[in-house]
Amino acid sequence: MLDGSGHTCIGEIPGVCVVDHSRPPWRGYRLAAMSPVTAVGSDELDLLDWKRHIFELYAEIRAAEDRRAAWLRWCAVRDELFRAHPQSPVGEADRESFPGARYAPYRPELATIGELVPSDARPVDVGTSTGTPIRFRAFADVRFQLTGEDCSLPAYWLEGYGGGLFLPFGDATNGDTTYGGGRYLLDTVKGSDLGEADGGIVLDFNFAYNPSCAYDPRWTCPLSPLDSRLEIPVDAGELLPPG
Repeated sequence: MLDGSGHTCIGEIPGVCVVDHSRPPWRGYRLAAMSPVTAVGSDELDLLDWKRHIFELYAEIRAAEDRRAAWLRWCAVRDELFRAHPQSPVGEADRESFPGARYAPYRPELATIGELVPSDARPVDVGTSTGTPIRFRAFADVRFQLTGEDCSLPAYWLEGYGGGLFLPFGDATNGDTTYGGGRYLLDTVKGSDLGEADGGIVLDFNFAYNPSCAYDPRWTCPLSPLDSRLEIPVDAGELLPPG
């Protein structure tokens, strides 16, 4: 069924939302409007352009009144970027034929508010897909309820210039329907920021997404630490890559 975003879920795979790309993305976003900087060929400028798109996308999500429409927008824009952008996590040879990421259907009950509770700050070397750890600082616990369960995740701060909040998580679906190394919900240094509400931070697990290394091992990605594992299944967000 089509909703006000101009998109619908199509396909015949049970429990998987495949965004209908025959319709234009929500609010008319097209990659034809991508900055000319992407043609320069510099990895740094390509990355800057990618981050600009992600920051703009999440700003629109935070401002949206219709959360499901914002999620469909997120799915559609990510798929466009994956197919067309030089910084796509999808390998260059596979981009043109990329069928789109796989997403669980939107579930409004998996959006909640997390309370940031300060903890004893401690350095944490988070393991990565290529073996070289990245230094973060665990500075708080994010406490929330999800599907009636009391949950908590450590909040990490990137120990580097400018810093940023990083909230990865693992759950009972990892290695089955979702990536075995866990997923990300917030990564503010990259623009993934769902905002604040009612004195806490917005946690909408429909926006959970895979690290880039789920698509191509050339990427170095922090993996979800054991302390960041939820015992419940989170049947929302991005699923295992197609193929």
